[in-house]
Amino acid sequence: MICRRIQDLTSFIVMDVLERAQEMERAGESVIHLEVGEPDFDTPEAIKTAAIEALHRGETHYTHSLGTPRLREAICKYYSETYGVHSLEPDQILVTSGTSPAFLIAMGALLECGEEVILSDPHYACHPNFIRFVEAIPKLIPVYEDDGFQYRPEAIRAALTPQTKAILINSPANPTGNLLEPQRIAEIADMGRWVLSDEIYHGLVYEGRAHSILEFTDHCIVFNGFSKLFAMTGWRLGYLIVPRELVRPMQKMLQNFFISANSMVQAAGYVALTDPSVKADVRKMCDTYNERRKFIIPRVRELGLEIAVEPTGAFYVFANARRFTQDSYAFAFEILENAKVGITPGIDFGPHGEGYVRFSYANSLENIAEGLRRMEVYLQSRA
Repeated sequence: MICRRIQDLTSFIVMDVLERAQEMERAGESVIHLEVGEPDFDTPEAIKTAAIEALHRGETHYTHSLGTPRLREAICKYYSETYGVHSLEPDQILVTSGTSPAFLIAMGALLECGEEVILSDPHYACHPNFIRFVEAIPKLIPVYEDDGFQYRPEAIRAALTPQTKAILINSPANPTGNLLEPQRIAEIADMGRWVLSDEIYHGLVYEGRAHSILEFTDHCIVFNGFSKLFAMTGWRLGYLIVPRELVRPMQKMLQNFFISANSMVQAAGYVALTDPSVKADVRKMCDTYNERRKFIIPRVRELGLEIAVEPTGAFYVFANARRFTQDSYAFAFEILENAKVGITPGIDFGPHGEGYVRFSYANSLENIAEGLRRMEVYLQSRA
């Protein structure tokens, strides 16, 4: 028998869409991918060179379980320069093999069975499954398109119970691409619960700036990594920033379950944070994302989908498709089969995401234009 905590996990629907799209491609069909949240850029050259040089130096062995000292020092410096957080020390950083293992470690160390973590609805599809896996309870708080899908602090306060252990924030957010306003972050930080801050899309901001939770409180856990900003999804490199009292409990989990992150990949991560040429490459990528963002938003509206508040971060547009459907899952596969365009159904991101679809603009401008053209033709024929 499969254990209950596995049976309780939901599937990651965007992967269902992607895998069906790949089947169609193997059969010779042309599919435009606007479903997957993965940078289409190659990893910057200096990062790849750093990994190769590390291999030649023989950096193919275990590192310290928390990560190499110089990478942890570079992360501290990055947070100091980017957010003005000067109090971090390298022994508060835990380097992980991607950000997903960081979530498993944090939830395993922090949560008892039956305790609650507050999540926005919609939310990143995998967040509640990390919570369920340790037999804690994801407690969903609806957020609304006319409010930019931001938490309303009064709604969080009304949902707090003695079992509420933490509040999870994600800004810039997946799936919405919106940022949480600093005054709302400050109110959340003042609620007396742990704040879990998913900062994986930091750096991908086109208007204003993202704020780290560390600017507001030390009673928090930060999740970040290299996948999105540095186009390093396949490298699997992430990290946690935690108060000192959590380091040893989480370190024991790292030692037992992961030993250490990949050594040559940590060498590449150090260069990602410190090499000036990488900073220039990242600026170019961000400028390109912003160009795509400015293109895709009006085009999606022309299709008849609604975007109440324009997203300013990450590489997503979360559009209201209720003019066309009340079943986003069926609609996404209908678009895939008939228009040959992959999009993600809103239901993947929680019950309050029903009636919406997510577009990723982590694809070329040419492919985005062609994908939306195909959708326009199909929706017109459908009407």
